[in-house]
Order: sequence, then structure tokens, then C-alpha cells
Amino acid sequence: MIKLDGISLTVEDVVRVAIHKEEVGLTESGKANILRSRKNLERLVSSGKTIYGINTGFGNLMDIRIHDEDLLKLQENLIRSHSSGVGEPLPVEEVRAMMLIRANSLIKGFSGVTIELIEVILSFLNTRITPVVPRYGSVGASGDLAPLAHIALCIMGESDVFYNGERMNTKKAMEITGIRPHTFREKEGVAFINGTSSISGLLALSVHDSRVILDASLAAASISLQALMGTDKAFTEWVIATRSHHGQSVVASSMRKLLSGYTGNASRIQDAYSLRCIPQVYGAVLDTIDYAEKVLTTEINSVTDNPILNEEEAVSAGNFHGEPVALVADFLAIAMTDLGNMMERRIFRLTSSFLSGLPPFLTMESGLNSGFMIPQYTAAALCNMNKVLSHPASSDTIPTSADQEDHVSMGMNGSLKLRDVIKNVRYIAAIEMLTACQGIDFSEAKISKTAKTLISMIRKHVTHAEIDRSHSPDIEKINALIQTEDFLSMLSKIMS
Repeated sequence: MIKLDGISLTVEDVVRVAIHKEEVGLTESGKANILRSRKNLERLVSSGKTIYGINTGFGNLMDIRIHDEDLLKLQENLIRSHSSGVGEPLPVEEVRAMMLIRANSLIKGFSGVTIELIEVILSFLNTRITPVVPRYGSVGASGDLAPLAHIALCIMGESDVFYNGERMNTKKAMEITGIRPHTFREKEGVAFINGTSSISGLLALSVHDSRVILDASLAAASISLQALMGTDKAFTEWVIATRSHHGQSVVASSMRKLLSGYTGNASRIQDAYSLRCIPQVYGAVLDTIDYAEKVLTTEINSVTDNPILNEEEAVSAGNFHGEPVALVADFLAIAMTDLGNMMERRIFRLTSSFLSGLPPFLTMESGLNSGFMIPQYTAAALCNMNKVLSHPASSDTIPTSADQEDHVSMGMNGSLKLRDVIKNVRYIAAIEMLTACQGIDFSEAKISKTAKTLISMIRKHVTHAEIDRSHSPDIEKINALIQTEDFLSMLSKIMS
């Protein structure tokens, strides 16, 4: 069980809950934070002071004072009106990540929510009720209003959810699981929907996936290099140490392990950049992933709503602005796009006989057979799509709420694009793995023990292509394989 305290949530915790559906609970310190913060809020409300989002309108309606008897209605109206997203529902794991991060942020104890609200969020997670959240609608400031409002709407017992593999009315799912709809108290609506948890939830899954893909792409690169009879001289330890980037050092070390026992072309002076510069390019990608995780870990353990309160006052500030994670989502999309670019260059090299010395398109009866010609086209198409998707969302801003919110992050669009980039790069890695294994079958290289192990695992799912056949099923099989625990565990042991 993951115990939330508002300060120690990790990316791997998010993955365990969002994907593996581990149960979630509250620490005693987390409970104390919530109770203390709620008392602070109730004291401020009883003082009669005008406090944004508690007894005022929202956004450009901030100067309108709300009567005391309408304070709960204000929160309900906020949630209903802000549930205005459009598009296909987000995947279940993404919404679960959003809910977990939102709960952790509120638990920190500066938002004034009730313990009952947190309990309903955790009950949704633990009973595997997942709100239906449309894909589009957030501009990344003031927080992720639309997507989080759709979650809040379900917590109220309205709208639809996914439960036991089917879409159903929220009230029905709540009746089945014994969860009671929550009445949002003073400030709870704005506290819940005014935060960066949607950007961060998707980004957390992307950071995790990026590490998985990077490891798989290293394995694919090592097989490609051996199929092409490349040299491992460029990965020499003392040479790598002359440029002190952490990622470069880690990647070069991994390549040395993956290539241990390989004897290539001793007479070759140097290889093309797509082989020789793997540590420099992949290392930079690794450093980007590490940086993204550092920023994200800070974000998911921070208060990101508005206003923020303590014992003495409630202050309207800007912690809801998604810029820190918006920039990181765009940065990681660029890095992963270039990872795919380098993989595609090796796929091209493997299938081009004038570069590889292997049969044209890796088939013995070229002409009659087209071999692996079109998998390279597919990789090229995916690379092109990623180049479109890697245009930064955060470089744009469109004012909202009558210009009260005159600069926004567009971070959710950045995180959404990144999810698509991740899927595309995983496919490119699968195509390189498939192509490299075919190339090895024609190569004269004495390959490493690790390569033999990797190829043996792959060949259990995809056989050598003697004659033309559809490559799509093979690509899909390898795409699935490189996400399995067995494959990842094997790579981890090799490169640890």
C-alpha cells in the first residue's frame, strides 16, 4: 500500500497506483495536516472576511461577493460549469495518476479540504472507479480546471465512470461499491480543480515510459551495431570520461556491458554517427529524463491550488500555474523525438545494402521479396509525426477569463502530445529490434552473449523472415514484449 503524506510521493509510486492498481492510504501526519488546515479554513470563513473562491466568484468574477447561504452551491456550480472538456476519454491509468497526485497535493495541508473528500478520492482509487475525463479542455492555468472538474463531478455522484471494464453512471458504481457521493464544502471545489495534477499525472507516466524505452533502445542499438559489424572503440571508458556528462557515462557503460564478448571489424576506424555517438545522444536523453523526474517530483509534492491558507490568512497566489511541468513536458518530447530519429537512421542503414554489406532489405531474394523495406517507411512516418508533436505547446499562450488569466502554460496539451510521442518512439524501438535481429542472421559477427540472450527471447515471439510476410503483427509483438516485466528485468540485470 502507498501511504500519502504530501511530501514523499515518487514517480514509481504513481506508476504502482495508476497502472498496477496498488491500494492507497493516508499517513497519520497526512490526516493531521488535513484536519489542521480545515480548522484554519473554518476559522477564516467565520471571521466574515472576503476570501477568493470561498465567498467570491471565480476568475474575472472575483469581485462578486457570495451570500453565506450559497457557499456550498458556489462550489457545486463551479464544478458543473467547469466540466466542459471534449474529446475521447483519457485512459484509465492517466486518470488514476491524476487523482492520486491531486490527493497528495491536498494532503499537504494548505488547501482547507475535509478528510471526507480525501477519503472519497482514495475510495475511488481502491475500488477502481475511474471518472470519464475528456481529453481536451485544460490550458494549464488556472491549473487543469476542466479535466479535474470532470473528476470532481463524479465525486459528487454525477456523470459517468469506468468500473469493471465498462462505462456506467457514477451513482450506479457508487452504489455497487458502497461509496457515498461527496458534498463539496467551502473551498473544496476550487481546491480540487485548481491544480496541475492532470499535467503531472500524464507526465509521471511518460517519465516512467521514457526510461523503459531508453533501455529497450539501448538493447536494440547494441544488436544493430553488431549486425553492422561496427566498432565499440568509441565507448572506451577513458575516452567517455573526458566529457563529464552523467548520462553519457551511464549509456557508454551500458553499451560496454551489452557488447561484452562481441568481436567486430578490427580494421574499422570509425562508424557513422548513429552508431558512434550513441552515448552522447542517448546520454543527453537520459539526462533530460532525470531532469524531468526531478522537476516533477517537486511538483507532485507541492500545493498547486489557490488561494493557499495557513493559520492566519488565505492568500491568492500563482502556484496553480503549470509552467514548470509544461516546459519539462515539451523538453522531454523533444528528447524522445530525437531518440527515435537516431533509431530510424540505424534501421535505414540496416536495410540499405550499400551501407550495411547485408542483403538488400534483409532478404535473400531481393526483387521477388521486398523484405524489410516498408518497416523503415513506418519508422520514418513515426519520426515525422513526432517532429510535428515536439513543437512546444508552452511557447503559446491564449488569455482566458476576460484577461484576468492573461498568461497560461498550455501544459496539458504538452503532456498529451508527449504521451503520443512516447507511443511512437516505442514502436520505432520495436522496429529497430525486429530489423536488427533479421540483420544479425545475415551478419558474420561473433555477437555478445547478451545479444544472444536478447535475440533468443525475441525469437520466441517473432521468427526469422525467410520470405515476405506482413511485418505489422511482428512489430506489435515486439512492442508488447519490450513492456513486459520479464524483458525489463533482464535488461536491468544486464545494465546494473
